[in-house]
Amino acid sequence: MTPAEISRVVLVDDHRMVRQGLIYFLSMQREIVVVGEAETGEQALEIIAALRPDVVLLDLMLPTIGGIDVLRELHKNYPEIDVIILSSFVDDEKVKQAIQCGAAGYLMKDVDPD
Repeated sequence: MTPAEISRVVLVDDHRMVRQGLIYFLSMQREIVVVGEAETGEQALEIIAALRPDVVLLDLMLPTIGGIDVLRELHKNYPEIDVIILSSFVDDEKVKQAIQCGAAGYLMKDVDPD
């Protein structure tokens, strides 16, 4: 496997347990490397600017700066980064808003790991 085939991921969620579970799960995937994590929107923007990952898994409900605002900033400044929203909200309006703001996808937190 060449480095070009490996996706560099940053996890953004305000719940440590969620982040740790995702890190554990993603560490078992050969083609994914978690390069950073953040628990607030402000931390997310700083870490993503420094690390320039390929993919960001982003929760919508974050302290300091909300997920939609983080998404807008990322889409404006780093359009090459794929942002996947990871949320517990089933609200169609939230999904629509996230996609309109540049999200590459939207996953529910209760989704099957496969």
